[in-house]
Amino acid sequence: MVVDMKYFVRVIRKLIPLILSIVAIYLGFQLAVFYLPFLIAFILSILIEPAIRFFMKKTHLKRKTSSIIVFLIVLSILIGIITWAIMSLVSEASNLLVNLNQYFEKGSDFINNLMAKIDLSRFQLSDTVVQTLQKAANDTLDQVSTWAKNILIRTIDQASQIPSILICVVISFLALYFMCTDKVYMIDQLEHHLPKLWVKKLGIHIKAISKSLGGYLKAECILIFISFVISIIGLYLFKIMGFGVRYPLLAALGIGFVDALPIFGSGTVMLPWAVISAFDGNLSLAIAIFVLWVIMSIVRQLLEPKLVSKHIGIHPIFTLIAMYTGFKFIGVMGLLLGPIVLIILKNIYATLLEQGVAKAIFER
Repeated sequence: MVVDMKYFVRVIRKLIPLILSIVAIYLGFQLAVFYLPFLIAFILSILIEPAIRFFMKKTHLKRKTSSIIVFLIVLSILIGIITWAIMSLVSEASNLLVNLNQYFEKGSDFINNLMAKIDLSRFQLSDTVVQTLQKAANDTLDQVSTWAKNILIRTIDQASQIPSILICVVISFLALYFMCTDKVYMIDQLEHHLPKLWVKKLGIHIKAISKSLGGYLKAECILIFISFVISIIGLYLFKIMGFGVRYPLLAALGIGFVDALPIFGSGTVMLPWAVISAFDGNLSLAIAIFVLWVIMSIVRQLLEPKLVSKHIGIHPIFTLIAMYTGFKFIGVMGLLLGPIVLIILKNIYATLLEQGVAKAIFER
């Protein structure tokens, strides 16, 4: 049997860039976590860049002066938001942690009462099967309770580490200041130290990724932020009105996180919450939550066509696979990062995907 070495060399040459891309993306995310303050500063600098340019255009001031003025305004707003958020998070998470067992006991009683009301005799189930179902439901509640406790404890620990948070915040603000005021210098230095071929190729890929992924993420961030603002205003109003909403900030963060996930949406959290509130006898809260969800859905449907000009072109099943893969690798954050990696790879290897991946790599 004659081995075609040229064929195997050709296949390996095609596989190496794909493997290197995956490794580079993985290392990129690891570095992003390690240098989180600088990543935050970079994202904020992109967000406030239009404000700096607008200020320069209207006032005819130099970039550095305009950047300092906009930076001070943003700094004041962010310090106020961060202070309020930390205090509210610690307070709400601590209160929820204290009352968590009580809530899950109510959930266990609700499941047992529901199963008692259902006529299981028509299904011809034995007492052993019924007891097994009840035990499985209670075990699931216990696991969810343990998971929720761990998240709340981590939230309190992270929010209570004032020195670490303070250092991270100070470094982020300093980096943001330099990125805003010395943007041109930084770009010149980057081009000076990198080979021209690298700069050219990086520029092509960055422009393409910014156009597809950047535009999509920007639109989604705006939509998620609007949903978060609507939900937190609504939930705080419900708390003031005495509807029994005790943890509005935590609930709004949870709704915002689920709303950020592809395929899922705010209804994944709000509709079950409304149903459970109705069964618990709090009909006012159930109706209020449902009305709030309807308002959020209408606003999103009105804004989404204007903000998201085109879809990312990935079937939901592949998005779901990417979410699950990300979850298995890095946990809950992988649900968000998995689809982003998929979009990046799709953009880089668009030509390969059009030809057919396996066909382009392995076909003779």
